[in-house]
Amino acid sequence: MGQDINAYLDGLLLSNYLTYWDYIHLDTLLSLQSPKTDYPDETIFVIYHQITELYFKLCLHEFHQISKNGMIVDSSGQVNGWNSEINSTFLLERVKRINGYFSALISSFDIMINGMEKEQFSRFRMALLPASGFQSAQYRQIEIASTDLFQLMDKKYKGNNVQDSDHSIDGIFEHIYWKQGATEAATGKKTLTLEQFEHKYTHSLKSMALSYQDCNLWKKYQSLSTIDQADAHLVRELRQLDVNVNINWPLSHYKSAVRYLVSKEGDAPATGGTNWQKYLPPRFQKRIFYPDLWSEQEIEDWGKGWVEQVLSDKVLIRN
Repeated sequence: MGQDINAYLDGLLLSNYLTYWDYIHLDTLLSLQSPKTDYPDETIFVIYHQITELYFKLCLHEFHQISKNGMIVDSSGQVNGWNSEINSTFLLERVKRINGYFSALISSFDIMINGMEKEQFSRFRMALLPASGFQSAQYRQIEIASTDLFQLMDKKYKGNNVQDSDHSIDGIFEHIYWKQGATEAATGKKTLTLEQFEHKYTHSLKSMALSYQDCNLWKKYQSLSTIDQADAHLVRELRQLDVNVNINWPLSHYKSAVRYLVSKEGDAPATGGTNWQKYLPPRFQKRIFYPDLWSEQEIEDWGKGWVEQVLSDKVLIRN
């Protein structure tokens, strides 16, 4: 830099030692839990959702690197910009990382399923209205980064009768699948949960959809050579990502909903009034990131075995 190195070394000697708690901002992190009630189990609820959002952030960190084709590191170990095209080995490793994050989340969801007293949850959840996990923008960002936006349309709008103009970003958002999950079960009207979410995030989500239009994970996979696209390891990881995000994760929530919201008296509504019985099960949504990687029979049976097991649990709870 053309400056005296000794001046910088003097500054380094005067600096305080780095500590673990300062490096990860531990005091701030542990101060971010603010339950709305005095029920002890609400703290579990808050912390687990914060953990979830941190894992989502890790996923988006990997998606960002994929969209940029990965960093260039020169022979001296210095970072020197982004690659001009994606490398299949890099892509495989990043998708494996994302699957690892989701696997950790899915396996840990027993904390939500079995880690709270049902009686406590049924009380403190009423203080959370109209907030809902539905409002996780990072989860929507993961979906946008994973596939072509068209795949996120409500399935009834994907037919050949839909005009090309409806496939614009605005048109797709008008018929995005998640709107069906945040409508009142009785009237079909938008819930306040959805109205809040759209007001806060619609603009930023559309902007992200535009920026990822040509660099989402599916587009990066398609840019590989035919030989690399046929790599069994990469195909397996992409299929696993599809299963993790579109079957295992929503069904973990569904299993939790069955545990806490189902009783002999009937199903309780979700905190945001969302239609969780129709929104969470994959067999209703048939949301699939990579349909080209699945057979017709696999698509027909999407999530079927998992759902049948949870539904049988639901019957046992009611009886």
